[in-house]
Amino acid sequence: MPRPAIDLFHKTFGTIPRSVASAPGRVNLIGEHTDYNGGPVLPIAIAQRTNAAVGPGQDGDAGVLEAISTRDNTLVRVKWQEELPLGWIAYVAGVLRELWALDALAPLADRPVRVAVASEVPVGAGLASSAALSVAVAKALAPALTPRQIAGVAFRAEHDHVGVRCGVMDQTISALGKKDHALLFECASLDAKHIPFSARLLLVDTGVRHDLSAGGLNQRRAECEDAVKRLKVELPELAWLASWPAEWLPRLKRALREPLRSRAVHVVSETARARFGAQLLEQGKLKRFGQLLYESHESCRRLYECSSPELDTIVSAAKRAGALGARLTGAGWGGAAIVLVSTRDSKTIPAIQQAYERAYGKTPPISEVKASGGAHTERL
Repeated sequence: MPRPAIDLFHKTFGTIPRSVASAPGRVNLIGEHTDYNGGPVLPIAIAQRTNAAVGPGQDGDAGVLEAISTRDNTLVRVKWQEELPLGWIAYVAGVLRELWALDALAPLADRPVRVAVASEVPVGAGLASSAALSVAVAKALAPALTPRQIAGVAFRAEHDHVGVRCGVMDQTISALGKKDHALLFECASLDAKHIPFSARLLLVDTGVRHDLSAGGLNQRRAECEDAVKRLKVELPELAWLASWPAEWLPRLKRALREPLRSRAVHVVSETARARFGAQLLEQGKLKRFGQLLYESHESCRRLYECSSPELDTIVSAAKRAGALGARLTGAGWGGAAIVLVSTRDSKTIPAIQQAYERAYGKTPPISEVKASGGAHTERL
């Protein structure tokens, strides 16, 4: 889908872009809120992608960014080295700052930069639209960087500049995704392993949007950091909350008060579930893997308190209908849920639709998602 970005660039700036790249959104199968706690995650890249077309502006405007998106078709002009704008363009400016610091922006380092963006990834739906944007822009501006380097640039743009206290999962799967595979990614060691995944997976969009640059995510991360500080009394060498031994959960519970106790129990338990889940997928044990999805959602709902009534309605309806597994995906507080079903399942979709209509008076969009490839440059 590079044409919309190319056409928008040409229509806006009157020239053809120098390069175009695309990057996918993602669905996290399991491992929720473990990434910024140094634990494992198991995401897949999805077919929906963000495209970024880039090129130089006119001489004499070095340090200026001109950007436009099909979301609002409003041209924004900022001096990216001096100011960080609000909204989606902040991610683009953050990428520029990171590439400039790495001396990887040539031949645009001393020229104005023009960017046009077109995306299929819905914003605020828990599908990593911001990571897809950052990775696509980084790949278009610096196509020679490796996927790992692109992921690092995109992560620092979002974390250090925009101020989202995220982990590195979203940017990594967007850059390293592989068709028909999930990625078991250890966020502390950065070890990555592709795991075969071609099961039937439904994505149910609640329509409730969230902004992760403020609110729940940053608060939860602060709570986890506070838990680590307190647990260092028990285990001085502890660096990541996810590194706390699962067999020491009783000791953890005694050491922490609420809400830190619940947050930490979720992270330690979810860490074990993610690693076990990868083993189950390798063994083809989808039924047991689905049970882990239900366990993960209940932990997110009860211990991490990041679910929502809409997400709980979907998961409960899926379970009653006999789906193999279901849970929220993409941090929570709205967004989407995933539902794992057998190839012959014909009951789950209507059951979810009926339950959601009764509760909220509308039908949620439901689509099938497949594991897709990661970021790449596109032909002009």
